[in-house]
Amino acid sequence: MSLRLYDTAARAVRDFTPLRAGQASMYVCGLTVQGPPHLGHVRAGLVFDVLRSWLEQGHGTEVTLVRNITDIDDKILAKAAEHGVPWWAWAYDNELASTRAYEALGVRPPTYEPRATGHVPDMVEFIARLIERGHAYAVDGDVYFDVRSFPGYGALTRQKTEEMEPAADSGTDERKRDPRDFALWKAHKPGEPGTAGWATPWGRGRPGWHLECSAMAERYLGPDFDVHGGGLDLRFPHHENEQAQSHAAGHGFARYWVHNGWVTLGGEKMSKSLGNTALVDEVVRRVRPVELRYYLVAPHYRSTIEFTDAALAEAGAAYRRIESFVHRAVERVGSEEPGELPAAFREAMDDDLGTPAAVAVVHDTVRHGNTALADGDDATTAAALGAVRAMLRVLCLDPLDPHWATGGDDRLAGVTDGLVRLALEQRQAARARKDYAAADAVRDRLTALGVQVEDTPQGPRWELTR
Repeated sequence: MSLRLYDTAARAVRDFTPLRAGQASMYVCGLTVQGPPHLGHVRAGLVFDVLRSWLEQGHGTEVTLVRNITDIDDKILAKAAEHGVPWWAWAYDNELASTRAYEALGVRPPTYEPRATGHVPDMVEFIARLIERGHAYAVDGDVYFDVRSFPGYGALTRQKTEEMEPAADSGTDERKRDPRDFALWKAHKPGEPGTAGWATPWGRGRPGWHLECSAMAERYLGPDFDVHGGGLDLRFPHHENEQAQSHAAGHGFARYWVHNGWVTLGGEKMSKSLGNTALVDEVVRRVRPVELRYYLVAPHYRSTIEFTDAALAEAGAAYRRIESFVHRAVERVGSEEPGELPAAFREAMDDDLGTPAAVAVVHDTVRHGNTALADGDDATTAAALGAVRAMLRVLCLDPLDPHWATGGDDRLAGVTDGLVRLALEQRQAARARKDYAAADAVRDRLTALGVQVEDTPQGPRWELTR
């Protein structure tokens, strides 16, 4: 069965056929590092992490994934000035926060993660090409894309140019040929830091947001690639403008457009400007990162997720049921390696990355496995364990993955395991000498730290509860 994806541009589910057999290329719009990321920001990273994983593990496809970092932008300059720090320091601090959030949630690093500021020469060359082809023009150091010069403008979002609002990045600048013309290059303005500008044939300045992604996509994936992804809110104007300028430059650009839904809070899109955000750094202090990943991955990627504590708690309980089976089955039959993926799981994932149905298969298999455990049927238990772990590996939710041993920090996994085992050895020694008060004190201390200990016939087993 082939993978089918909902192509936003075609507004239809299409069979996914990569440009090159056995290889897939994806460009995902990364974060504008104006502040620390909230759950809405990282959802795209999670969605395309799962798509990448499914292409690799479900279809044997080698994936090249590019996820950029926008580290120069109007908002970054404004925020840095507000806090009295250099813009590049502000951007880098928030880039680190974004990396920390992705790592905590088990999102693998992309193949390439380019920064906008590292690709200004590519952008200058791109603009020159557009000017040469008659699709851009310079005015007093600013360079604009001429939307009227390109008949395909509006095709991605199926809008007519005359019905669009003026470009938000340059407003109703009277120097523009059309109010919808958007900025490719922004001239340096009085009061802006001197470091926030680069010399070009049109004067000193900095790139426009839309230009950055087109130039970096070409640099790492070439003029044509398979999938362009990002949040639904990027369809217009960002992705519309990207497609227009890249097609105008002579590129085929993205063959499939895939957009994930929003994470909402109080019924509105999570947004820093609205003040309704749930920062990843804050949420993972009160819930285990693996449970947060489950919460964000289990719904269909195109659905809206309304963030509530109750829904998060429910998702955590569901994941712990899976986790409990895996640990108890391992104690019974050993650490079974991931086995074959069930056909129903494959069918669900191939149907527009249908994680709700796929997760339902996981839970059905867990129920069969629990029955086998209760009946003492080791062969069926082992088969269920292998299938569950294979499915969880695709979703990057396998509780036996070392990444989750310390709540998402691989570097500390071995240290944490060693320290907990040392404490458990001290507890066992206290019990052996019948000092039950000391043994209970060790267990209580571990519980207070979020380490749950369960005594089994094979010895004590532990897991993190938060």
